[in-house]
Formats: sequence, structure tokens, C-alpha cells
Amino acid sequence: MLFLAAVPRALVPELVEAAAPAVAATPPMRLRLASGGRFGSARRPQVAWAGLDGDVVPLTELARRLGVVAGGLGLPVEDRPFRPHLTLGRWRPRQAADGSLTDRLAGYRGPGWVADEVRLWESRLGAESRYERVAAWPLVPRAEEPMPTEPGRKP
Repeated sequence: MLFLAAVPRALVPELVEAAAPAVAATPPMRLRLASGGRFGSARRPQVAWAGLDGDVVPLTELARRLGVVAGGLGLPVEDRPFRPHLTLGRWRPRQAADGSLTDRLAGYRGPGWVADEVRLWESRLGAESRYERVAAWPLVPRAEEPMPTEPGRKP
């Protein structure tokens, strides 16, 4: 939801602490994978993604608040509209690639799920990419809102 390039290690605890109130203002959200696309051109695709639909308004608001938090700590934040998505993978630079691959996801609607936690991940990209969880914050329903349910299930 928010990509931060290299964050200085000394700043990570402050980022974790500052992000907590931004996340606390967000209720659990019902989401689903929907459609797909790529970042980059068809000739030079960079990232394959699946779109998200469902409760994307609170997700977008959360992304905005986290951007404000990161910017307030002096971290560079991308200046472009947030597109709710899940990154599926990356194409290797300077290698043949089929940029139309994600076109096959057009019209796809996956099963819904409830997002009830936000996680901060550290990614170490390379021949064998690794992802380590740095922090996690629960999403707690507001008193006036019931917990979202899976599609087809009654609350």
C-alpha cells in the first residue's frame, strides 16, 4: 500500500510508532482480488499486479495517512495516486517478457476475505528475495460497525 525505499535502520522504530495511530483509525476491510494489470509498458513490463475491490475507500485513506506519516519522518513518498493492488511479481529487467500476461486476469473476481491486520514488511530483493515482517497492527472494528463478513456469510 505504501512503498518506501531504503529506510535507515535508526528510523524504523520511529516509523513503527508513528504508523500506529494511522492504522488504528482504520476498521477491518472486506477485500477481494479483481482483474489485474502491470506497471510499465507491454514491451517493458516491470510489475504484475492483481487489483483489489471491496472496501477500497478505507484502504485508500489508510495509504494516504501512512504517506503523511512517512513524509513527516523525511522519507520519500511516491507522488502519484494510490491504486489498490497486490503485487504478484516482477519481470526481470532487460530480459524477454510477455507484458500481456496480466491481460488474462481481466474480469477475474476472487473470493473475498477480511483484512484485519496491517503489516510492515522489509523486502530484500535479489536472486532469492526475502521478506521479513517488521511490525503488525490489528484493525479493530469501531463500536458502531460490525466486523465485515465473508461473501455469502451472515454477520
